[in-house]
Amino acid sequence: MLTTIMGVYSLYVLISIYTSVMQIGYINQAKRKSAVLLSESQFIVAANYAISKERFAIVSAFIEYLIFVAWMGFGLSYLSQNIFFQDVALMNVVMVMSFVVINSLISLPFSYYQKFVLDEKFHFNKSTKLQYIKDSAISFVLTLVIGSLVVWGIYEIMVSFENWWLWSFVFIFGVVIGINMLFPTVRALFFDKLTPLDDVELNTQIKTLMDKTGFTSSGVFISDASKRDSRLNAYFGGLGKTKRVVLFDTLIKKLTTKELLAVLGHELGHFAHGDIYKNITMLGGMLFVMFAIFGNLPEALYLQMGLSESPSVVMILLLLFMPVLGFIMMPIMGIVSRSNEYAADKMGSELGGPAGAIELANALQKLVTENKSFPLSHPVYIFFHYTHPPVLERLKALGVDIHGIDKSALEGTWKEVL
Repeated sequence: MLTTIMGVYSLYVLISIYTSVMQIGYINQAKRKSAVLLSESQFIVAANYAISKERFAIVSAFIEYLIFVAWMGFGLSYLSQNIFFQDVALMNVVMVMSFVVINSLISLPFSYYQKFVLDEKFHFNKSTKLQYIKDSAISFVLTLVIGSLVVWGIYEIMVSFENWWLWSFVFIFGVVIGINMLFPTVRALFFDKLTPLDDVELNTQIKTLMDKTGFTSSGVFISDASKRDSRLNAYFGGLGKTKRVVLFDTLIKKLTTKELLAVLGHELGHFAHGDIYKNITMLGGMLFVMFAIFGNLPEALYLQMGLSESPSVVMILLLLFMPVLGFIMMPIMGIVSRSNEYAADKMGSELGGPAGAIELANALQKLVTENKSFPLSHPVYIFFHYTHPPVLERLKALGVDIHGIDKSALEGTWKEVL
């Protein structure tokens, strides 16, 4: 059984590296052809950024594998032998959170490199090292506090119910819904400064747009995201009465009012089609499968590892394999998500009136330019990683006439693979 577990994880890492290698090769070829959507210089920069990210992903995947082997080989055994408290519940919580803390510390150099080397090189990073330390410290404390409570909750379920995995799933699914509801508030409290949109005319136009789809929110807010990053973004956060519209200040600066409304129309399309609930349902399905598997692992696995089948060990194994199951589920979730994006684009263009499609297309092109997103990808990479369709396919679906595109550069795009 242990050999099977190791084999599955090894296959996951190999496929991850393979998709990155294929993407790098594809982009290296594509960037030598005529530029698509971007100027020649922007096209090359976006290509180099995409390649740099994939090279970093390969290194990260390889080190992630070594860490996994270390945990399975001796790490879990070391923790179980060196953590002891008379209070069994406390001992289990401390063991799981020790695993979480150690992994968090190991990931810090990668996070630092991503922000202060890779993002700095391509002029995305606007954060100071002091801001980064502050953000990391707050995230660490929140993880420690909330994580400990969640682990304690699962422990109590595991020792109280025979079918603990089912009730643990229900508990965690409730936590996920709670996090979605509280996310905007927590982000505003600890990370971003949110200020109400003071542009009366824009506020009125956004309100009119929301009324068309029956969307009600607690307000429209501007996030000071530019203090950390130059990328453009916006999101509708929360559930129920906690819903709010959050626009990054970078988005406000770069898009025209009509383009901004087209982007919001797209997001409202997700609301109108219930996409957030679909996503939560799919996540719930993934969590159910995960708990069902790890709630019924054979005792032989623990014997082979020289460990007892304690709640803490089961939870750590579950955490170790969460990326694997997420990777397996991603193609299914990606297909659904890409379909949702096309439908949201359609509604966004319709809400924008006669010129809605053009305004949304202009906004998409600006997002590609400002975020240095390379507009072409290998089909295998799209299958495993893309939650959004390639931007060229989105533009085609909107009926936008794209001139001056080297057709050979489009070889292997998503639509041609189907």
